[in-house]
Amino acid sequence: MENLNLIDTFSEFKELKNIDRVTMMNVLEDVFRSMLIKKFGSADNFDIIINLDKGDFEILRNRVVVADDELTDKNTQISLSDVQKVGADNEIGEEFTDEVKLSDIGRRAILSVRQSLTSRILDLEKDNVYIKYKDRIGEIVTGEVYQVWKREILVLDDEGNELILPKTEQIPIDHFRKGDTLRAVVIKVEMKNNSPLIILSRTSPIFLERLFELEVPEIFDGLITIKKIVRIPGERAKIAVESYDERIDPVGACVGMKGSRIHGIVRELRNENIDVINYSNNIQLYIARSINPAKVSTIKIHEDIKKAEVYLRPDQVSLAIGKGGLNIKLASQLTGFEIDVYRELDEEDEDIDIEEFADEIDSWIIDELKSIGCDTAKSVLDLSVEDLVKRTDLEEETIKEVVNIIKSEFE
Repeated sequence: MENLNLIDTFSEFKELKNIDRVTMMNVLEDVFRSMLIKKFGSADNFDIIINLDKGDFEILRNRVVVADDELTDKNTQISLSDVQKVGADNEIGEEFTDEVKLSDIGRRAILSVRQSLTSRILDLEKDNVYIKYKDRIGEIVTGEVYQVWKREILVLDDEGNELILPKTEQIPIDHFRKGDTLRAVVIKVEMKNNSPLIILSRTSPIFLERLFELEVPEIFDGLITIKKIVRIPGERAKIAVESYDERIDPVGACVGMKGSRIHGIVRELRNENIDVINYSNNIQLYIARSINPAKVSTIKIHEDIKKAEVYLRPDQVSLAIGKGGLNIKLASQLTGFEIDVYRELDEEDEDIDIEEFADEIDSWIIDELKSIGCDTAKSVLDLSVEDLVKRTDLEEETIKEVVNIIKSEFE
């Protein structure tokens, strides 16, 4: 019965943890041999036979038959009289084999075996999880939210393994509850306190890259190559793609018919704005494409200092900069060049709408100037500082600062 209980213990772990047959048999044999060494001092003369299909095992001890007065080691020898007591006909010098019952060893030894077996199986499972996920770094995994804490989320995969999604690796507007299903990419796997620590991320560029591989067959098949990805999670991302087959439009393939392919990715990333652009070795063309949706007029490249001066029509400047400066920031990260934006003016269109200064002048100041009819740069400069102070509720110091900003655009 005790034998059966031990095998039941093993079977439960094997079914739940999915440890391979050979490994488990080796673990069982090691555990039993350790027990025999503690009990008898040596396990060299023991055979351990494990039958996983039937759910049982045998421990057989092989001893040499000796004359009663020659018995010196009860572990490796057995007296002729003891052999005869059990009805065996082995002669002196022959090998005698009998079964060792766990009940003969003692209940404490049985408990020790069960605890040792449990501990070894748990350690094996931890090692297996570590090895499994070590090989999956950079892959997307799907799991169920099990616990939500302030600094991290505990996620369980389909085998019940614990994964961690830190707050710092969550998209700012992510909101998960217990029971929700989430997708993330494995970015780090390490052993901590003898347990595997598996870290997930939804903010890594690799997560976005893997999503494109899932949604765009041409990327998965290698027909389209992702050259670089930069992103500000939950806000905006830029991805440069290239195709070596002239028949394939890489941008069109990534976006899909009516945006069918990219829409799923955008939803997964909480409506993150994704710009897909054609990669180019021509740095001027590459920079011009990176500032999309703005249309560039001219570009001056300073290759030695990795800097680019981009000139645009006044109505394109705000598009180039983007909300909160995100567009120009990502364009710089994508191309590796520091990009400075300049307004380009011609003789026929020298004036600038006052709204074009929104990135330098506070909106309430612009509204105040527009309320007195100053809706362009020239209309502000046509008035003296004194007139502007009299006609608005603005301080003289503020007026002078605004005038200096506007004047700098015409110098």
